[in-house]
Amino acid sequence: MAPAAAPVPKALWHHAGPKPTAAIDHDRGPERRTMDLKLPITIHDELNDEVIESTGMLDLASGEIRDVVYAEFDLEADGFPAESEDYDFTCGTLSNGSKDVEFRIEVDVVGRKYAITPTELLELKGRAAKLFSAPPGGHPPPEPAFKPGGRRGGRR
Repeated sequence: MAPAAAPVPKALWHHAGPKPTAAIDHDRGPERRTMDLKLPITIHDELNDEVIESTGMLDLASGEIRDVVYAEFDLEADGFPAESEDYDFTCGTLSNGSKDVEFRIEVDVVGRKYAITPTELLELKGRAAKLFSAPPGGHPPPEPAFKPGGRRGGRR
């Protein structure tokens, strides 16, 4: 039986942006439960005179990118973008509302797969946490209210 999708903690996503999906493997027992967290991303295959866009799901545990769907590109007729002589590089975009985080994507031409290196994935996790915890409109969170008569500093 496939793991059921579980809600993701609100600290990891904002209601105006894409909602990550999560699945918990309940069959492994309480001491071995794992969380399978995937985020929707946009993939940009950069060629010399063209950018081929697609979407996919980034697995934050492994860095693998699955379920790639090309927009306005026929993979069967035109071939894998990274196999083209004009191919330059591939990058990805993670979005939340009007904010975007770009990152480098490694391409396995033989396997026709996309992935992120462990170093890039670690950096992306930190940047994504900031992106998803940002309040709407990109404004900084309000400062805590000052309490008059409160103590400042240490003991006297």
